[in-house]
Amino acid sequence: MLSNSLIEKDRAHYFHPVVPIRAHEERGVTVMQSGKGVFLTDADGNELLDGFAGLWCVNAGYGHENVVAAATEQMRRLPYATGYFHFGSEPAIELAAKLAELSPGDLDHVFFTLGGSDAVDTVIRMVRYYFNARGKSTKKHFIALEKGYHGSTSNGAGLTALPVFQDGFDLPMQWQHHIASPFPYRNDATTYEEIIAQGVANLKAKVAELGADNVAAFIMELVQGSGGVIVPPEGYAKAMQDTCRELGILFIVDEVITGFGRTGPMFGCEHEGLTPDFLTTAKGLTSGYSPMGAVFVSDRIYQVMADAVPDGVPFGHGFTYSGHPVSAAVALEVIKLYEGGLIENSKKVGAYFEAQLKTLLDHPLVGEVRAKGLLAAVEIVTDKASKVKPAKEMNIAARLAKAGYENRIIFRAFADDVIGLAPPICITEAEVDLLIARLRATLDTILDVKG
Repeated sequence: MLSNSLIEKDRAHYFHPVVPIRAHEERGVTVMQSGKGVFLTDADGNELLDGFAGLWCVNAGYGHENVVAAATEQMRRLPYATGYFHFGSEPAIELAAKLAELSPGDLDHVFFTLGGSDAVDTVIRMVRYYFNARGKSTKKHFIALEKGYHGSTSNGAGLTALPVFQDGFDLPMQWQHHIASPFPYRNDATTYEEIIAQGVANLKAKVAELGADNVAAFIMELVQGSGGVIVPPEGYAKAMQDTCRELGILFIVDEVITGFGRTGPMFGCEHEGLTPDFLTTAKGLTSGYSPMGAVFVSDRIYQVMADAVPDGVPFGHGFTYSGHPVSAAVALEVIKLYEGGLIENSKKVGAYFEAQLKTLLDHPLVGEVRAKGLLAAVEIVTDKASKVKPAKEMNIAARLAKAGYENRIIFRAFADDVIGLAPPICITEAEVDLLIARLRATLDTILDVKG
C-alpha cells in the first residue's frame, strides 16, 4: 500500500530530473527505502548492489552513523548560518581550511555551493570578473570538450556537450565552444601520444579561430563521466594545462565526479601533478549525505579579484546555502572516513576492480572496458573488429537497466550503449566479484542484439 501510494503521488506531482517525462509517468517510480555499505533496499524489499554510488556521489557508502551523528549534532546546535554580511560558522570555516590543505597547487580559497552545477556557474562568473578586473574585458569565450558534462544550469549546460542537455534549451550560447574528445577507443590515432598531440593542436586551433584576446578559459573533466566514462591518455590533462598557460587562458578542472577518492587519490589532479586555476567539486565532498559543492580558487586569481572589489562594495555572487553548517559538518566527518582508510581502500580495490572488469572482454558483446580506479565503463558492440554499435531499435540502454535490476545490480545505462560504473569506494574485493558476476549475467540477457 505504501509503495503504490507513493507511486501515484510521484506520478501526479514529482517532476523528475533527466527522465523521459511521459515514459516515467507510464512506468512509475522505483522507491528506495534504505542503504548500508554498497547495498540499497527498495520498497519491495529487494537488496541491490549499488554499482553507481547513487549518482557518482555516495563515495563512502551508505549507513555511516558517525556522519549521521555529526549532522544531527550540528542541526541541534546551529542548523543554519549565512556566509553573507561577514557571518560564518565553525564547520564551514574548518572545512574551507581542510580543503585548502588537501588541494593541489595554490588552490587556497574555497567558495561553497550547493552542488556541481552551480560550482561551474560560479567559476564562469569568477573568470569573467577576473578578466574584467585585469582590463581584458574581451576575454569571454570558454572552450570545453565534446562529450563533456559540466552541469545543467543555464550556463553550465552550454559547456556540457551532450545533446539531451542542449536540444530545445537554446544551447550552446555563442561564447561556448567545444573541441574533440580524447576518446582512445573511437579515435583514428594509433598511439596515446598522437591523441595528446591532437588535443593540443585542437585547442590551439580553436583559440586561434576565436582570437587569443577573446578566449577566457578551457574546462575539462579528468575522466568524462556522463559522456561515457572516457579516460583520456595519461599526460593529456597536463599537456592541456601547459597549452592553456602558453596561450594565456585559464585552466579549469571539473572534479565533481573524480574528486574524493573516486579514481584512487583524494583528487584526480594528483595523477599528473596538475595545478589548475580553478577546481570544481561536489558529490563525494559529502558522500551525497547532504547537498554541497565547492569551488577551489587559485591564490593568484583570488588576489586579483579581491583587489578589484571597491572598498565597502560586496562581491556580488553567493547563495543562501553557501557554506551551510550542517553540510559542512557532514563533509568534515566524511573526509575523516576518506583519510581513515577509504582512500587507501579505493587505491587497492580500484586496481582489483580494473583487473576483474577486464575479464568481461571475453564476452561477445563487450568491445572495450575502460577504467580509472573505481570509475569505469563497459562499451557494447555487435562486432569487436569494426566496433559497430547495436541498432537503435534494439533499445539496449532500457533493456540493460531492466535486466540489471532483475540481477540486483544498479549501474548507469547510457543511451549510447555504454554501462557506467562507480561503486562506493568502501567496496571490498568480494563485493567486486559479486558486481562482476551480476554484470555478466546482465550482459547475457542481450545476446540477441544486432548491429
